Amino acid sequence: MSLRHPIIAVTGSSGAGTTTVMKSFSHIFRRERIAAQVIEGDSFHRFDRAGMRERVRRADSGEGPSISHFGPEANLLAELDQTLREYGETGGGKVRRYIHDAGEAKELGGEPGTFTPWADMAPGSDLLFYEGLHGGYVGPGANVARHVDLLVGVVPIINLEWIQKLHRDQNLRGYSQDAVVDTILRRMPDYVNHICPQFSRTHVNFQRVPTVDTSNPFIAKDIPSADESMVVIRFADPKGIDFPYLVSMLHDSWMSRPNNIVVPGGKMGLAMQLIFTPMILRLMDIKRRAQ
Repeated sequence: MSLRHPIIAVTGSSGAGTTTVMKSFSHIFRRERIAAQVIEGDSFHRFDRAGMRERVRRADSGEGPSISHFGPEANLLAELDQTLREYGETGGGKVRRYIHDAGEAKELGGEPGTFTPWADMAPGSDLLFYEGLHGGYVGPGANVARHVDLLVGVVPIINLEWIQKLHRDQNLRGYSQDAVVDTILRRMPDYVNHICPQFSRTHVNFQRVPTVDTSNPFIAKDIPSADESMVVIRFADPKGIDFPYLVSMLHDSWMSRPNNIVVPGGKMGLAMQLIFTPMILRLMDIKRRAQ
């Protein structure tokens, strides 16, 4: 952790909705005039898209161990650890982008599924914002979580997470249902061993829970909407959290435990604004005092 160069990380598995959370933070940064250095977790994948497909093919053919983007074998976690450490110490470091699609390819000047070259971070940022799979990772050779000042988990219940992944990969990427199910099964050991433990290290967790039947996620025709969901928000340390204020501001919310508040799904964005704005301003105040 760093007083002069704070780091915020949002961690959650693919299809969990971390991108939506990133947009909420972007609104806070813009409103409070905070310059954030953004790092996407995909930029620390070890292999480009073609290389990863080849690794998966070899593993499926028995030519090597199973591999997934959830596990350390497919990611540069030591490098991520080093990058966050360097930013915390100096406010700088190296960063690159993963090119997801044709739109980004046109913007960044590369082929989809590849990386841009490593480059120096823009000088003068107020904080670093990481969004990806491993913001709270701790394991052999890497301890990413120790560098993070505010760690946020985004964790839909597992059936909802699968529904979101199935719909995204089938409708946006053209994968068959069997191919998506194979990916889910391949990732499961890494999900249990490397993703789930991170949510015990987070400062705040957001868990979306549908209020409609998702018993069989593989036959769901659509993704439960925000109005068909509740969000359970868990604080690791409830000291200093003004729960009466949050309950009064978030209509139809209630406390289910001394460190949990439950809000309607449509209020998730507002809840993030109310919860994280004072936390971020506190980090910025500490930064100013340290300087």
